[in-house]
Amino acid sequence: MIKNPDFQFSKREKRPPTNPINALISFGNSLMYTAVLSEMYKTQLNPTISYLHEPGSRRFSLSLDIAEIFKPLLMDNLIFMLINKKMIRAEHFEYIEEHICLLNETGRKIFIAEFEKRMSTTIKHRKLNRQTSYRFLIRLECYKLIKHLIGDEDYKALKAWW
Repeated sequence: MIKNPDFQFSKREKRPPTNPINALISFGNSLMYTAVLSEMYKTQLNPTISYLHEPGSRRFSLSLDIAEIFKPLLMDNLIFMLINKKMIRAEHFEYIEEHICLLNETGRKIFIAEFEKRMSTTIKHRKLNRQTSYRFLIRLECYKLIKHLIGDEDYKALKAWW
């Protein structure tokens, strides 16, 4: 999937990321969690109560749970696109203490701009029969979870149908 020879990936490393791809994944995941939490705040869900991740009063675990649905659909594809189109290059990373790799300011700006563009991209929603942004799809997922919790309908996670 990675066609740019400047980027190699062998395994996932976090806290801290040690290479450019892990830095992109970590940065992308943080953006995804923030976007999910932002949409969750527009609903009645409590972000500290979760199903997959360990709940905690200081941790928004439900946003981590819901982000798991969207990370492969949005974030992985975005990272591959940024690397393969050479929008993100080796010069967009900085190393701290030799083993910590982070996006520099220019790299973060490029990533955030493309992330926002992706989140505002619309697709035709089959059930709603209208154009819907990826950002709104996250909120719709929250609403589906609410309907499940109050007993209106069984929860079925979003599937890649576009």
